[in-house]
Amino acid sequence: MKSILILCNGSPPSEQLFSKYRAKTDRFIAADGGANIALKLGAIPDVIIGDLDSYNGSEKEQSEIIFRPSQEFNDLEKALQHARKKDGTHIYILGATGHRLDQTLKNLSVLKQFSPQFQQIRIADNFGETRLLPPSFSDDFAIGTQLSLFPLSGKVAGITTQGLKYPLENEFLENGVRDGSSNEVIENPVQINHEEGDLLMFVKHNND
Repeated sequence: MKSILILCNGSPPSEQLFSKYRAKTDRFIAADGGANIALKLGAIPDVIIGDLDSYNGSEKEQSEIIFRPSQEFNDLEKALQHARKKDGTHIYILGATGHRLDQTLKNLSVLKQFSPQFQQIRIADNFGETRLLPPSFSDDFAIGTQLSLFPLSGKVAGITTQGLKYPLENEFLENGVRDGSSNEVIENPVQINHEEGDLLMFVKHNND
């Protein structure tokens, strides 16, 4: 198992959040302007990658710089491609949400694109953590944890949950029709199964 932290140029994580994820990862990649955020956090990336249109160049002598000018991929995609080449298995992404909504939506699309290539990808911010669920999911959470389920696109069918205050029994969620926001963990393990579609799970940080 090799865990990798990727820091993007969205809303900066708090120092506490950054330290938490950096401590659990083996390698640190900054996606372009994410390197500027790293500098403010007092951290030096192992690699800075992207088209470098946002990067200010102040860490050039301490980090490996990989210039990827292609506009076919955004900076997060480039960072994930590099993580794959470095045999990353568990990926944690900070700074991928906030600021421009179009970029946040793009990064959620990237989450779907790359999920099959790693054992796990999670996007975290100062509010919580988001991941794309496999067809069968089970984990333990602190009782009272707020948890939301959203279809990434279109419709997710055949959803059955256990351990949540508002359970689903072979039901569906659909964009613009029905979502599963602001549920609550009441017992463990939490189990979430779905038969069709792409299901996102957002888990709110308990210390917020």
